[in-house]
Amino acid sequence: MPLKYYLDEVEFNKIPDGEMFATGRSVDSPEGLHMARTNRELIWVAKKGHANDWCVYVHFAEHGVQGVLSYGDKIYDKGNIDKLFVVTDEVWARYRF
Repeated sequence: MPLKYYLDEVEFNKIPDGEMFATGRSVDSPEGLHMARTNRELIWVAKKGHANDWCVYVHFAEHGVQGVLSYGDKIYDKGNIDKLFVVTDEVWARYRF
């Protein structure tokens, strides 16, 4: 897994609404993003919403970033999100589950 992204309230507020602000790759496995246990490569994308919220989407790597944004699954598992981000409580409260 790559280094985790750190996101506090000050940095979060600088991100424009609707903007993708982080992306990366992982493996679909217990050691990576544990989604469906396929051992396939995944791309994930973090995006700020228009309601001062944010979420992370994921899809198989062959679909590319645009495929993730169009057809990806939202990550609901906090453990998976914790593998990607270190966030303050204020930013966690804004995650769109």
